[in-house]
Amino acid sequence: MSYCGWAVGSDMLKVYHDKEWGVPTHDDKTMFRHLMMEAMQCGLSWSLMLKKQHIFDACFDGFDYEKIACYTDEDVERIINTEGMIRSVGKIRAIINNAGCFVALREEYGSFCSYIWGFTEGKTLLYEGHGDGLIPVSNGLSHRIAADLRKRGFKYLGDVTVYSHLQACGIINDHGKGCPCYKAINEAHPTAAVPADEERGTKQY
Repeated sequence: MSYCGWAVGSDMLKVYHDKEWGVPTHDDKTMFRHLMMEAMQCGLSWSLMLKKQHIFDACFDGFDYEKIACYTDEDVERIINTEGMIRSVGKIRAIINNAGCFVALREEYGSFCSYIWGFTEGKTLLYEGHGDGLIPVSNGLSHRIAADLRKRGFKYLGDVTVYSHLQACGIINDHGKGCPCYKAINEAHPTAAVPADEERGTKQY
């Protein structure tokens, strides 16, 4: 059986690919953790995020959004001075800001998962060509969600970052058709086959 090419050659990436990436997420804490790690990743590699995830968990109370929303400048100093932490005050403050926005959105929709899965009516999307390796860096769906999140005050969540999140949390199944995860996800969750949607930066993988 073949695997998605980006997961080959690294045990850490393969475990992430096999166990987490693309598996539909319906838990708000997991969703927030995924989304904030994507925000932290901007300009950096995902391998680095995986290596540092234990540091992120320690700095951000296991990504407990209600606790993070109450962080103060003292917490920013604590986090920025943590050994091994990515030293970006902007990203740290963005996560704190986003936690507050996340809480507000939950109050409106009942859960963040209800909000974000509402864009696809609860279905994992199978975009035309993606299973054959034609993967964009962003598309119309990620643009619409990113724009709405920005209106709600979220930061560091542009079209590309949101697209990566939609892949990771299983709203889009971008595993290759030859990857066993592609079939496993489709058999276990409701899906919808859809045409390409304003895709940008599409490459053959």
